[in-house]
Amino acid sequence: MLERQASRSARRAREFEAFVAGAAGRLLHAATLLTAEAPDDNPRARHLLTLALAHTYAHWDRLRGEDPYDRARRHLVDRFARASWHRYGGFGRARPHPAGTLARLTPQERLVLVLRLYEGVAEEPTAALLGLSADRVRAVCDRATATLLHPPRGPAAAGPAAAAP
Repeated sequence: MLERQASRSARRAREFEAFVAGAAGRLLHAATLLTAEAPDDNPRARHLLTLALAHTYAHWDRLRGEDPYDRARRHLVDRFARASWHRYGGFGRARPHPAGTLARLTPQERLVLVLRLYEGVAEEPTAALLGLSADRVRAVCDRATATLLHPPRGPAAAGPAAAAP
């Protein structure tokens, strides 16, 4: 009995280690995009990844054919959404130290953009995961993409033509 349990635990640990070896890098990158931190300085993203992997490991035996990557990603997204809601009082724009390219987006825009474009999740599953309608997901994704492709212009610099009398 104890040998069987030890064997099962060892197999579980090997399976999870193989999963982490294959998925942790991509999940960390997704978390870094969500938090808009710099890739080399991403403590919030690493914390989100640790929580997602711990949750996945705790439920490893209950996956029953469910994709462990999908489970970890769902938990990562859920933790980010809840943390953003509590930290900023909703999906507002306030960020203490924007660093990454996606920093000018709201947390909701980052969530939708990362799920749709980086992770390749379709509109319907994204909408279900975030509790939004598919139309709302499409609108948020379009707005976020437009914001990134056409950043707001800064004040016009005085050129040589403006300086001439």
